[in-house]
Amino acid sequence: MAKSAKIAKIRTPIVCVLGHVDHGKTSLLDRIRGSSVVSSEAGAITQHIGATLVPIEAIRAMSTSMQKIPVTVPGLLFIDTPGHHAFTTLRARGGALADMAIVVVDINEGFQPQTIEALQILRGCKTPFVVALTKIDRLHGWRVVENAPFLTTFAQQNGRIQEFMETRHYEIVGKLSDLGFNCERFDRVQDFARNIAIVPISAHTGEGIADLLMVMIGLAQRYMEQSLAMSVDGPGCGTVLEVKEERGLGPTLDVILYDGTLSVGDEIMLASEDGVITTKVRSLLKPRPMKEILTEERFERVKSVVAASGVKVAAPNLDRVIAGSPLRGIQGDRDAVAAQIRQEMEEIHVKLVEEGLVIKADTIGALEALCQELENKEIGVMRAAVGPVSRHDLITAETIKNPLYKVVLAFNTPLLPDAADIVKESKQMKVFSGRVIYQLIDAYLLWRDQQKRAMEQQKFENIIIPAKIRIMPDCVFRQSNPAVVGVQVVEGKLRTDVNLVHLDGRKVGHLKTIELSLENVHEAEEGTEVAIAIEGATIGRQADVGDLLFVDLPERHVKVLEKEMLSHLTASTQAVLEEFTSMKRKTEPFWGK
Repeated sequence: MAKSAKIAKIRTPIVCVLGHVDHGKTSLLDRIRGSSVVSSEAGAITQHIGATLVPIEAIRAMSTSMQKIPVTVPGLLFIDTPGHHAFTTLRARGGALADMAIVVVDINEGFQPQTIEALQILRGCKTPFVVALTKIDRLHGWRVVENAPFLTTFAQQNGRIQEFMETRHYEIVGKLSDLGFNCERFDRVQDFARNIAIVPISAHTGEGIADLLMVMIGLAQRYMEQSLAMSVDGPGCGTVLEVKEERGLGPTLDVILYDGTLSVGDEIMLASEDGVITTKVRSLLKPRPMKEILTEERFERVKSVVAASGVKVAAPNLDRVIAGSPLRGIQGDRDAVAAQIRQEMEEIHVKLVEEGLVIKADTIGALEALCQELENKEIGVMRAAVGPVSRHDLITAETIKNPLYKVVLAFNTPLLPDAADIVKESKQMKVFSGRVIYQLIDAYLLWRDQQKRAMEQQKFENIIIPAKIRIMPDCVFRQSNPAVVGVQVVEGKLRTDVNLVHLDGRKVGHLKTIELSLENVHEAEEGTEVAIAIEGATIGRQADVGDLLFVDLPERHVKVLEKEMLSHLTASTQAVLEEFTSMKRKTEPFWGK
């Protein structure tokens, strides 16, 4: 009797699918859904809101080896949003909402940046996972055995394919080992507590899918019975996946319920942009079975739902609820429930600094993941919030002093119309949008590096470059107002709009223009002979034929030249700089340092 009571209280484990884009996460979920027996039969796979329930009967039907094994786990609930996004977003009592995960790795492409990102997230959350080695049917020469268990289909392949597959498999094992995980093919694993199982599959042909589901059930049954124990008669506890406007219902919540029971009429507490709110469940909705999908209403109303399941909740005042936040049914101490929600919201791990970017994301978890990745790359975050990019976010970004931080990173979240207008008008501030964290950050880093180069170039263009010139004989074309003389650039690079001095510091005048072959030019290289106009100088007083004149370098420019630009200067320009600074430092040893 005690045993059956215990069994009744084990809830369905919640599973999330992670991996690199295009490695087949969505195809895998689609295949699992498509494996459904006809809807009317017992054990049909049912579509929940934001989730797919695969009952144990459906898994048994797919896997002959499970027919006789006693199983207490009622099935598997797959969260339909594939990706880290779902995983990092969804939490339950401060941890990840998903109890287990499947990491999808393409057998042909191996590990990609997002796969590694997924593994780091799983390690951080201490979540058990299985590696699904996908696209085995794409191996050249593979013989498809539709829906067969892996070992059956593997035995049908020729020796070359088997050998190639073993090689690819051990490359994956080696890579996982480098990342600190012990892995082995599922049929060779001795101890599932110490080794992570790799299950080769094809979402396209169904090969290995039954093995994958069986390994997941085995893991849940063996190691998670305690954590899956729940109180069916307790208040509903869930996580908000999404806030959606539904025709005829207004704003609704897509919720994954992971504990207790939620019923129509229950009072619930939620986190909104205005703080913790209380509302009453008006209706609970689930998608209609496939055969009834043509009926007028896409949803059927239910009186109550038991964990674990996905459900759509309609209630008043939901429009400002935060996606990724907790939902709690109220029983007993209301203040304690409100305090618990506040605490969970305050536990958002976002480290803010005084100077940094503005980041926005559609959910709390995504915001945390984005912030963590930026921190790893030593990029500061000044403001972080959930929701669409607003006018206020852009105004905040525009006030940031550092031009490289006048940026908003928007992960999976849109720009509000009035914000879009500001973006069009602003020349200084930049908005980056994306649906993959590392691609979003890469786009920003690329832009930042381009901006840095442009800023350096501009900075160097405004720096006065050292030069030494000689006034040539028989080349005094005008003595003063302004003096126009022919000169040779002895060393360095001569530019317009600089002051000229003798090496002892005596002032000569301001070089206004340079003329080469009867054309005005901005600069003249070493060895060139040009005519120059010097304002404020009279030939015979401030300077004379044969004199060596130097470009007068301001002290702050010398600091930049010596500390940042030296490697960009030619040998002769460096020689003039040294000559000029040596003269200055005779009287002031620390000048320009």
